[in-house]
Amino acid sequence: MPFVRAPRARRQGVSYDQGHCILVVDDESDMAESCAFLLRRKGYETAVATSAEQAVEELARRPFALVVSDVRMPRMNGMQLLAAVKSRDADIEVVLITGHPDIQGAVAAIKQGAFDYLTKPYAEKDLLERVGKALAHRRVKQGNEGLKDRLKSGVDGRRLVYQSAAFGDVVTMLERAARTDASVLIQGESGTGKELLAHHLHDKSARAEKPFVPVDCTAIPAELFESELFGHERGAFSGASHDKMGLFQVADGGTLFFDELGELPLPFQAKLLRAIQERSIRRIGANAEISVDVRIVAATNRDLVREVQEGRFRQDLFYRLDVVRLQVPPLRDRTEDIEVLARQFLTRFGARSGVVSMDAATLAALRACAWPGNVRQLRNAMERACALATGPELTVDDLPREVRGGEPTSAAVDADAAGTFQEIKARTIAALEKGYIEGLLKKHNGNVTHSAEEAGMTRSALQKLMGKHGLRGSDYRDA
Repeated sequence: MPFVRAPRARRQGVSYDQGHCILVVDDESDMAESCAFLLRRKGYETAVATSAEQAVEELARRPFALVVSDVRMPRMNGMQLLAAVKSRDADIEVVLITGHPDIQGAVAAIKQGAFDYLTKPYAEKDLLERVGKALAHRRVKQGNEGLKDRLKSGVDGRRLVYQSAAFGDVVTMLERAARTDASVLIQGESGTGKELLAHHLHDKSARAEKPFVPVDCTAIPAELFESELFGHERGAFSGASHDKMGLFQVADGGTLFFDELGELPLPFQAKLLRAIQERSIRRIGANAEISVDVRIVAATNRDLVREVQEGRFRQDLFYRLDVVRLQVPPLRDRTEDIEVLARQFLTRFGARSGVVSMDAATLAALRACAWPGNVRQLRNAMERACALATGPELTVDDLPREVRGGEPTSAAVDADAAGTFQEIKARTIAALEKGYIEGLLKKHNGNVTHSAEEAGMTRSALQKLMGKHGLRGSDYRDA
């Protein structure tokens, strides 16, 4: 039977992965059409092939997001088709269907790259759940550039670069924790590399081949957290025009990373605690519980102990997440890492513009800077310097002004100053932070977004520092 293109369904709010559709493959045409009908009825665009060979031909002609294929077919079977699909495009997800359940076959399929395995006869809800989950996983891979790089280049593509014993201690504890499924809380200032460490933890764990799904708690409106994390049913509320799979399900089997956990709305914290404890979630508008298996990793630049004491964070949720706690030192406390990081960034960004080295004065300026934006600020400074350099060697003049004018972190402090070492250190750092932020706000006429971009910080992180030092962007407009 020739290749059959299923009629285009009316779109009902379903994401089509940039026009890609689902290819259904089965040598029994009625089974293929039945599967395609269920998918079309849910709003997916589908195409049907009645042999693996026809499927391969169609894959060569047009893009697909997902292949749903029978296993037992003459000449070329589903496992062989799986290998052909993955050799053509590893990002295409594959769900295999068989009428002959075989645990060893299912394990082999998963190991060879299949996303999931479904047994005939299957319920419509089981088919739709696996298809939705596969497409959501694909969107996460496509939308998260860092995750896609890791999948293409392996663990070495996210290699940690450091020389200091302080950062080395954090990595050692992290790798010990990776051997377990314990929740991990990573604390540290903005820009210190908390998400990079979370990725490293995932890569070193038994979940490395499953999804790493980041959740930016600063980017989700408070009223949408439940929908984003748990999902919702069509019609559950105004605007819910289609079923939505939550990030817990997308991360099933892998790691769910909560970035800036301290921003989590207090009303949602109880629901999150229940999901973690029960290892199940319920979509908005649904009655059934859905089991999920995820490892929780969280990061924050807030003092959560204080947040608990002041009633802004639930104590029971804090204790549930605070199984293994890691404190990432700021760059100013591990100055021996500045050179190795700078040289790594020079290699990465200099290749684009022909910059291959930096002089001694440039390196000295980098070491002298206080780096309130930490490694993120150093990265941005090196990228900018390489982009604007006029020759193959970086000079001090190529560096951003705030880096060129940095005072050595080891600068002498008045010996007669009152207070303990820690108190003097805290005052000195606070003065550096305030002066740096004031300079940025003056330079950008009070524009917080532009100031945060130059500092290599998130807008919310800069606003917190501004609040700490009593600074307002409006005070620097037209200054």
